[in-house]
Amino acid sequence: MATWKRDSRLTALQRLGCAGLAGAASLSLTAPLEVLTVAAQVGAPHSRRGLWRSARSLCRAEGAGALWKGNLTACLRLCPYSSLQLASYRRFVMLFVDDLGHISQWSSIVAGSLAGMVAAVATYPTEVIKTRLIVQNRLEPSYKGILHALYMIYHQEGVLALYRGVSLSILGAVPFSIGSFLVYTHLGRLWGEPSFRFTPLQNFANGCLAAGVAQTLSFPFETVKRKMQAQSPCLPQEGGGDVHFTGMVDCFKQTVKTKGFFALWRGLTANLLRLVPYFGVMFSAFEFCKRVCLYRNGYIDSPLSYKLTPGVDQSLQPKELQEFKLLGRRNF
Repeated sequence: MATWKRDSRLTALQRLGCAGLAGAASLSLTAPLEVLTVAAQVGAPHSRRGLWRSARSLCRAEGAGALWKGNLTACLRLCPYSSLQLASYRRFVMLFVDDLGHISQWSSIVAGSLAGMVAAVATYPTEVIKTRLIVQNRLEPSYKGILHALYMIYHQEGVLALYRGVSLSILGAVPFSIGSFLVYTHLGRLWGEPSFRFTPLQNFANGCLAAGVAQTLSFPFETVKRKMQAQSPCLPQEGGGDVHFTGMVDCFKQTVKTKGFFALWRGLTANLLRLVPYFGVMFSAFEFCKRVCLYRNGYIDSPLSYKLTPGVDQSLQPKELQEFKLLGRRNF
């Protein structure tokens, strides 16, 4: 998840609300590409060569709403995942800082990866539920919703089914961290200038590039994880996957044996195409929500711009500013 510099002019609840709305907006807008990615990874019946053919086949079979299957689960997962990731990241950063309070780029990436692993493991059951909701037939569903899916998986397959493939989230973090590090250590050479001179647009491009490289390297682990999440003896056609297996290693073997080595990267195109609109909508929505909050708090003149309100001390926190205004009215 992207992180933003803390603005003391917002309350903690406002910051959380801005991040939540921005994340939900970006997830909802790019949900069709996420559905096509998961369908390709699992090898669902409507997965075809080419994004357009896959989307058209899915819509014809289940309706346009099928492109947003599992999106509600993803949005509900966002808040606990982000909170755990941020809290864990701060803890891990404290382990890596030196005596002067500095942290190396590699240590920062490792801290972020470890924080992501903690959040992923803690919220993993919601990821399993999202995958099951995506791969099931929307018109003949095995699960009627999030709570029904949780209930059925737990009672039919046991609690361990909610953590099937969780080890791949940990293993996949290794190539993901390496990919991020390789990109960030060569950005100065790529742009021909030091990182402290990067513009916001360059930083946005850097984030998309790093995410693209990191996700490409870790994608085989993600593919096998999705196949393990989807497969179940309690579902029609055992979940509708294109291969059947007995465990993680066997899933790797069966996928390569029956579908070829590059089948481990099926769905990568949709996943990479999702990056730019995902981060773009996230940052744009966050900035708009932030301006609305700053306007309501009295720091700016309009939610449509960052024009500062004349005579307002921008260093004051919201509560201090309200007390200052109240004191001014009393004196008046």
